[in-house]
Amino acid sequence: MAQTKSVALRKPHLDDGGDIWQLIKSTKVLDLNSAYYYLILCKYFKNTCVVAEDDHQIVGFVSAFIHPENSKVLFVWQVAVDQSQRGKGLASSLLEEIVSREECASIQFIETTISPSNEASKALFKKFADKLGIKMEETETISQEAFPSDNHESEQTYQIGPFH
Repeated sequence: MAQTKSVALRKPHLDDGGDIWQLIKSTKVLDLNSAYYYLILCKYFKNTCVVAEDDHQIVGFVSAFIHPENSKVLFVWQVAVDQSQRGKGLASSLLEEIVSREECASIQFIETTISPSNEASKALFKKFADKLGIKMEETETISQEAFPSDNHESEQTYQIGPFH
């Protein structure tokens, strides 16, 4: 378990699912999936997800998985940091924790999607790439029309790498 000052970074446990769901809900900007979704992430994708815990409270979470068709790509789905921890570099520490794990040793690229208005996420991933001295490129777009609701912006896919 890694430490960031008083915040501990670790793999999620099944019983973290409800708290992770609450954290995602509290951001008011991330797509909120069902509580079951977060339980499944904690159970089956714990090696590529990470929680940040401060005084037994979940204050950060990153969900990610190894691409099913390309084992060299880690897809980062959601990055959430509690309001109390923003601006402290926690999101970057969460990403670093995942890519440093033995289970991710063969990862060459991170991919993620970011909506055009989400400047904070773009800045996070750009800073992460710059810190590691690797490039970040926009590779494709999921159009707004692809979503079943008019309430969702398009999503640009970004690729960071290669690592190693």
